[in-house]
Amino acid sequence: MKSGLATWMIVLMVLLGLGLCLAFYLYTPDKNLVTLYPRYLRAKTDFIDVAGIRLHIRDDGPRDAPAVIFLHGFGASLHTWEPWAQALTGQEAPLRVIRFDLPGFALTGPDPSDDYSDERSIAVISALMDKLGLARANIVGNSIGGRIAWRFAAAQPTRVAKLVLISPDGFASPGFEYGKASEVPAMMQLMRYSLPTLMVRMSMAPAYGDPDFMNDALLERYRDLMLAPGARNAMLARMAQLVLVQPDAMLKSIHAPTLVMWGEKDAMIPFSNAADYMRLLPSATLISYPKLGHLPQEEAPADTVVALRKFLLLDGRGTGSATSFK
Repeated sequence: MKSGLATWMIVLMVLLGLGLCLAFYLYTPDKNLVTLYPRYLRAKTDFIDVAGIRLHIRDDGPRDAPAVIFLHGFGASLHTWEPWAQALTGQEAPLRVIRFDLPGFALTGPDPSDDYSDERSIAVISALMDKLGLARANIVGNSIGGRIAWRFAAAQPTRVAKLVLISPDGFASPGFEYGKASEVPAMMQLMRYSLPTLMVRMSMAPAYGDPDFMNDALLERYRDLMLAPGARNAMLARMAQLVLVQPDAMLKSIHAPTLVMWGEKDAMIPFSNAADYMRLLPSATLISYPKLGHLPQEEAPADTVVALRKFLLLDGRGTGSATSFK
């Protein structure tokens, strides 16, 4: 008996030691802002205090030009819009391009209120517009940023000139029901302790029509900014607080001219959802991209920004056939 107990204890100690070694190897601490700022902060002045949050923001283009506010998706940052921003501000008749890290993401960091509901996001956008002196703006959103964009348009219609939804979130799907907070999977919970590069690569690959599109530099940016201080806890809090609202009535109430852009190879939010948006939005045009995925602004910025620019600068209602914007 003593011999068996001793053997069991030795095995247990070996397994515990291996577990500790593995945990030590996989443990991923937050990155220090001293490391992140030189790489991802363009200027120290790119912060603005809004609604009790210090937002990381970039505001480019003529101040008297039509303003466009960009809202990124889950795990992303304002950097996802950089190619579009350069194109929209660097041509004749440039636009004013405003993009920021949503609360809880990247260099903006956690919201001190710990409120990551859509209602809080809508309040932050409204406060930002007030801070910048914008009565109205064009709103562009991708993924969860798309959901926040159309919910903002429904809640504050007088503040939205035109609306652009890029593979937007908002309809129920497995694990995400209407009126019920979703459960954060245990594997996602582990993200707060460990974020291996391979894990980020595997989670991001389905976002692109070409899974090999994500190069090392893009992968490093996504992972670095997910490791910003407090970002992982905030992202998990946002997931835990998400309560989807049945979207039909809200979408039907949106009369702002709307452009829906969607990659047909989107493996994160299915392209088939585009039909639901087109059925419900009163003034919408759909442009689909057969070879692109969830992030057309990253995967094919030069091609997709042409349609965006034409739509935003078109006088009148801003609707028409998809080919009129290509």
